[in-house]
Amino acid sequence: MKFLKALPVVMYLTLCLFSYLSCASTGGAVSAEEYYTIGMAYFELGKFEEAEQWLNRALAADKTKTASEYNLGRIAFDAGRYKDAAVRFEKVLAKDPVNVMALKAAAYTRIKTGELEAAEKLYQRVLDLVGDSADDGYNYALVLYALKKYEKAEALIGNNQLALLENKDVLLLYARTQSAQGKVEAVDSYAKWLVDNKDPKVNYEYARVLEKAELYARALEEYRTGLAALAQDSKDPTKAELRYAIARLIFIADPENPEGITELRGALTDGYHDDTALEELVRDERIDTALRDEIRAIIDDPKRATPAAEKEAGAEKTEAEKTGTDDAN
Repeated sequence: MKFLKALPVVMYLTLCLFSYLSCASTGGAVSAEEYYTIGMAYFELGKFEEAEQWLNRALAADKTKTASEYNLGRIAFDAGRYKDAAVRFEKVLAKDPVNVMALKAAAYTRIKTGELEAAEKLYQRVLDLVGDSADDGYNYALVLYALKKYEKAEALIGNNQLALLENKDVLLLYARTQSAQGKVEAVDSYAKWLVDNKDPKVNYEYARVLEKAELYARALEEYRTGLAALAQDSKDPTKAELRYAIARLIFIADPENPEGITELRGALTDGYHDDTALEELVRDERIDTALRDEIRAIIDDPKRATPAAEKEAGAEKTEAEKTGTDDAN
């Protein structure tokens, strides 16, 4: 099937090359349009190196310069040469400022180069020209979120209610913009996302939002759901972070529950080492003084379980020493 799909393009390329060679052999002029046509035929075949050579030839003529520049940008982007791609797209825009395809390409490429403020300006130009677009609006909102312009990002997404209903990524970003602003509306947005989707990281985020809203029982349920679904080697969040969050919440909401102490010990054993958070915990006046003293004793205990990372390093050292001993023998 793949061969049959590619066949017409191969035939077309053969005709293009035949036309080019005929002109060359008879001394006829080869037009920039023919260079461009051959370059695009190679592009369609995925032969980007050859396409780049022919499109560079087509750049010489005004008639094919803009299209060639744009497609050279596409080739550079696919090759991971994002700086080069951005320069190509912006050359098109210098000549044609309302070229929407080039604007979108340049904006997305600036995300790849990490130049978010440039991307923001480009996306604003896109939306000014084409109005609300789910994909462009989402990318623009991502840029705004990364720039910590949460209110503007939320407003941009909120203007396209259809995208919120149809696209899970848009809905999750919407929840995150609300959470970043401390808005209670984030509770409903996260809940809607979790109806049809699963991700322990989102459970963790949602639980934190619920905890801030003092919906402790629901927050504890989400922390536990996230912990149960978490991969053993997860880094964001880690198992230790979730166990610590469960312990902290139990100390606040259900201080008589011994599971709080169990989870705190488990978090420390698993490698939890945020000293600032631990210090805040023992100073939290929502927790009974006697319980805080017990927490302090656990945290300060020099004999407490070695963090997981240290355990692993120790195991590696022991294994190396054992190997060395075996070799010596």
